[in-house]
Amino acid sequence: MNELRPWLALLFRRPGRLLNGGLLMLVTLISGIGLLALSGWFITATALTGLLLAAGVQASINLYVPGGGIRLFAVSRTIGRYLERLYNHDTVLRLLSDIRVFLFRQLSEKPAAHRAAQPSSRWLSRFINDVDQLDALYLRLVAPPLLALLLTMLIGAVALWVFGAFTFLLVCGLLTVGLLVATLLAWRINRQRAGREDAQRDQLRSHIIEHLDGLAELQAAGRAGRHGARLLRIASQITRERASSDTTGAWVASITQLLVNLAVVAALWSGLALFQQDQVSAPLLVLLPLAVMGLGEIYSALPEPFSRLGATIAAARRINEQCLVASAAPPVRALPDGGAALVLDKVRLMKEQHTVLNCFSLCVNQGERVAITGRSGVGKSTLAEAIAGLVEPVAGQVRSIPLAFMTQNTVILEDSLAANLRMAAPDATDKSLWRLLEAVELQDRFSAEKDGLETWLGTAGRRLSGGEARRVALARVLLTPAKLLVLDEPFTGVDPARRERIARAVEP
Repeated sequence: MNELRPWLALLFRRPGRLLNGGLLMLVTLISGIGLLALSGWFITATALTGLLLAAGVQASINLYVPGGGIRLFAVSRTIGRYLERLYNHDTVLRLLSDIRVFLFRQLSEKPAAHRAAQPSSRWLSRFINDVDQLDALYLRLVAPPLLALLLTMLIGAVALWVFGAFTFLLVCGLLTVGLLVATLLAWRINRQRAGREDAQRDQLRSHIIEHLDGLAELQAAGRAGRHGARLLRIASQITRERASSDTTGAWVASITQLLVNLAVVAALWSGLALFQQDQVSAPLLVLLPLAVMGLGEIYSALPEPFSRLGATIAAARRINEQCLVASAAPPVRALPDGGAALVLDKVRLMKEQHTVLNCFSLCVNQGERVAITGRSGVGKSTLAEAIAGLVEPVAGQVRSIPLAFMTQNTVILEDSLAANLRMAAPDATDKSLWRLLEAVELQDRFSAEKDGLETWLGTAGRRLSGGEARRVALARVLLTPAKLLVLDEPFTGVDPARRERIARAVEP
């Protein structure tokens, strides 16, 4: 359970929303129990009054107070259910946003080599499927058992007050066993099976993504059918595991419901004994069994999520191992402001077990421009990544003032032009954005668009040519407040004449 600790701590950063959501759920459940119990009391009291009147015995009943209570519980249950679903779903979306932002922030602080250690299909599974296992922690694993325990204690208090200690011990004992069966037993029985099934499902997702990515190569090699059959075998194994897990979960749910029903029978049996001794009235006799019966709603919601708790823990463990591992000290050490902007001292860099730079030293003062040229593959990009702190030198030391890095690969988000640019400076004005677009010769291109800065760039910037996308990325880097810019092939796809003009326009 330690795997869930960082995520539970993240959830409880919003205690107000969790408390309000829990109160709405509590109001809904109490209204449902109250509606069932009060309706039973009212029907019984009305029937007895009718029998007494038919027998010629003078009797009366107040129809308005219990009738008003029934209407109150009916309305509060309906409104409470609506508000609870609306509010708690909004809370879950906020918690999901918190989890994803926290996860991306943790991963962004890791070296590039750490992220490259896993294929993209695995990262996709982490960000989508494993996070989905965590976003329902509150609504499925935290709030329901706490509410079930609280309502059991409330009904136990009523049983103790009205029916005595024996009824209290009998009913609460059965309900407590039912609560343990629905939670701890459901988890313990399916813990390994759920974890194993989740691991297989994660493997299948990765294999399917890899299969689709490499489908052309598999077809060319004549192995697409064989690889597809392998995926079917894994899927069949997952189906068998899930069927076994569902069967076990159904038995646990049945035992839980049986214990709740036994508690109802015990409350009725104990109440009948008290009724025969004239210690409780007939309408009051049916109140406790019906209230206990109302607990079935919350108890029935417990076995399924706790049967899947093993999968949730396995998902949290994978994320913790791959995204929350402690990072080593950053390879780039800061320089004091003023004087040198970048210092490389006898740096040795390796790429794919080959040395690309050895005993390389460099000092760049603030205000200077340095161009590093060479044929493809000699280590220019590796050097730029080492300066930016994405690659750790094997030997030597890299020191710099705060910098901005433009990578060799252009990354354009599926968003507007303004949103892509404001990644570097969220508070940048429209005027400053247009000024930068003019410097990279994109002003005419987007002033002709009816949406201007709000022009949608499409998936991965598909509405832009390669050179335009590169210039948008360059404008984004130039917008940062960093005093040191590291640009890796900033003019890819830009013709020589325009390259010269842009270089002069961005001269500090």
